[in-house]
Amino acid sequence: MKILNIVGARPNFMKIAPIIEAMHRHRDRIDQMLVHTGQHYDQKMSKAFFEDLGMPRPDVDLGVGSGSHAEQTARIMVEFEKVCIREKPDLIIVVGDVNSTMACTITAKKLGIKVAHVEAGLRSGDMSMPEEINRLCTDVLCDYLFTTDHFANDNLKREGIHREKIFFVGNVMIDTLMKHKKAAAKLDLADKFGLEPGKYATLTLHRPSNVDDKNTLQEILEALTQIARELPIVFPIHPRTRKMADLFGLAHYFSSGNRAKGIWTVEPLGYLDFLHLNMHAKMVLTDSGGLQEETTVLGIPCITMRENTERPVTCEIGTNIIVGNKPDNILAAAEKILNGEGIKGITPEKWDGKAAERIVRVILNF
Repeated sequence: MKILNIVGARPNFMKIAPIIEAMHRHRDRIDQMLVHTGQHYDQKMSKAFFEDLGMPRPDVDLGVGSGSHAEQTARIMVEFEKVCIREKPDLIIVVGDVNSTMACTITAKKLGIKVAHVEAGLRSGDMSMPEEINRLCTDVLCDYLFTTDHFANDNLKREGIHREKIFFVGNVMIDTLMKHKKAAAKLDLADKFGLEPGKYATLTLHRPSNVDDKNTLQEILEALTQIARELPIVFPIHPRTRKMADLFGLAHYFSSGNRAKGIWTVEPLGYLDFLHLNMHAKMVLTDSGGLQEETTVLGIPCITMRENTERPVTCEIGTNIIVGNKPDNILAAAEKILNGEGIKGITPEKWDGKAAERIVRVILNF
């Protein structure tokens, strides 16, 4: 069976790595290739992620680069079609919800190639998010839909997806976390940064709804500055956020130096380094998706600065709370955590480090 595994952006690496590893255990039955669309590509960061995760270098790099959603999607489809025609795969596997996920799915299906979607069924209900459109388009076309939780199963059934296509396998992101947790714990980055376990927070902030409007970004930074008076915040700053902060004249909210103080910006970190910081943090403040899942398994309180989440199980039984981007809500949630009232949470069903093996077993059975 010839399978093409697709990645397009850094979050995809953590999801595809355990699947590649599981497939290696069935080399007698699976011939796999790794295709990197190049949707997001940073030489330094990509190298760090491949090394951290023990992933093979991509067999194919489409090198599509950045552009508008339409331009990027179109370039991926044109280049990926050539790969499909040349390699004639039996199946392609897409993960997550980036433009590469949707573009490669459409291309393969038009060529009569079966597609499996890992992390199927996640829904925020927010059609202003490009990722939500990617999820909907991908799931309606796929032959195998691998889900992480009961919410995802229910979403797919409600949308009319045939039950025989839906497979509840767990969360491949957690496979990666489980494998690398011990190695991350042994790192000394927190010591190098002058941080004490449980006495700092980490931050990710990059979504357009939070950083593309000056007033919104300034209000968020004001709230974070107040939190940082009690608890230093380590911020591996996203290029988009740095660009907008400079454009709006808000860079003065950030500090830098040998020891964390205030909102302390550092360059983007590799997977192991950031996992190390998160697992020892007092809290995580974020507007990304994967961190909501990782913090739930790590037992670290998570404040999500969005109006919705496609991962509601992290709020139902995990450590995540959705607060939006209004300062009062951010501050109220942080104050509870600082007072020792953060949600403890439990690990969702099948988030046990074995999701990738379940996925490969399903594929081999069919």
